[in-house]
Amino acid sequence: MKKNIKKTVLIVSICVCALSAAVFASPGSDGDPLISLSYITDKLLPEIYSYVDSKVAEVSAGGSSAAPSFVVVDVKKGQKVVCEAGCELILRMGSATINASPSGGLSDVTTGGDLTQNTPMPANHLLIVPVSDGRGITMTADGKVMIKGTYTLQ
Repeated sequence: MKKNIKKTVLIVSICVCALSAAVFASPGSDGDPLISLSYITDKLLPEIYSYVDSKVAEVSAGGSSAAPSFVVVDVKKGQKVVCEAGCELILRMGSATINASPSGGLSDVTTGGDLTQNTPMPANHLLIVPVSDGRGITMTADGKVMIKGTYTLQ
């Protein structure tokens, strides 16, 4: 019988302690904020604004772009399209040559081949850039290129 009373007293004590901790603890109150308003306004917001402004300026200046789906890009004769890893290209109009690197060229998934430096880019073939090392194309005539992924026009 004494064992049952001891168990009951122990269980009741644990419950009282747990309830009192839940009632009296108040993280995030005025006296103990999780994050201060001055931190948000003085540090966090300026960093966010700076990041957004830099990305908007980069895209507005014709810098690097990331296309989540295919976009048609007008590219003039002599312009280069420098691609990042995973970028996909399809030449729709005009003509271009391949800019490869010493490590290799662009993967032509239509034919299953590798296109090396100064190889003419075949029209309507899907090309994929395997790594970010300056690979891409140079237009030899004005044209349109469908691009998906991150690229820079130069």
